[in-house]
Amino acid sequence: MKRLALGLGVAVAAGAAAAFVLTAPRPVAAERLKAIAALEGDAAAGETLFWAGGCASCHAVPGASGEARLMLSGGVRLTSDFGTFIGPNISPDPQEGIGGWSVSDFANAMLAGVSPEGGHYYPAFPYGSYGRMSDKDIADLFAFLKTLPSSDVASLPHEIGFPFNIRRSLGGWKMLFFSDAPHVPISDDPQIARGQYLVEGPGHCGECHTPRNLVGGFVGDSWLAGAQNPEGEGVIPNLTPGGKSISGWSASDIAYYLESGFTPDFDSVGGSMVAVQKNMAELTSADREAIAAYLKALPERANGWD
Repeated sequence: MKRLALGLGVAVAAGAAAAFVLTAPRPVAAERLKAIAALEGDAAAGETLFWAGGCASCHAVPGASGEARLMLSGGVRLTSDFGTFIGPNISPDPQEGIGGWSVSDFANAMLAGVSPEGGHYYPAFPYGSYGRMSDKDIADLFAFLKTLPSSDVASLPHEIGFPFNIRRSLGGWKMLFFSDAPHVPISDDPQIARGQYLVEGPGHCGECHTPRNLVGGFVGDSWLAGAQNPEGEGVIPNLTPGGKSISGWSASDIAYYLESGFTPDFDSVGGSMVAVQKNMAELTSADREAIAAYLKALPERANGWD
């Protein structure tokens, strides 16, 4: 009996040790970080990534408009089944923001969900999508963020209860769901391929428009098929040709909606999509048309909330 108890104790200890190792944060490979650090970031090009990535939507003061969207002092509250996540200060302030970060710190956050202190970030920060971004785009976006005004407003802590406040467990989540693989086959058409990069990468459209399982991972065969609204009643629309939301829209209709906020029926954008549309309006017409081309090329999916 003592030997059995000892054996079980050893097995439990070994399992715990293995889990601790497997769930450790895994930064970007050193060689890739070195390559990113060697790039000269282009702030002008980085502005496109700033709007495509929706940085202001989560990191500007709630309700900010116009130039105020460039003051990234944080405070937006994102409600979920796991708690409330609060957008942090990512302005260039060296104490309260990311002014003390290196480009390698930024790359680790964006591409691997790892903080400068070596911990896991919650995937409410959509590194699951940002992880598809190119090295040059990471360097360019960081260069642009450094040009923005500083704010000394302290970031607020997330309101997350047990067991979701155990960040180490996110290592297991990453093992199951964190991948930079494309969600659909990449097209040979350059316009569609550009749209795919914007939608699946910096645009992180799937973070809202794809249903999730009980532990917050994407339902793999329902990419962009729509989902229950985690912040209240209603649903997030199905963006594939299989749903009724925009299946009757032409590519031109979609591109115009992203630019103007008006639907083909002369309705206007509403809800959380208002901020997204304002960001999309800052892109070039070519990029909005690429996004539309990609959405029209998607395989049909049944509504993800059914």
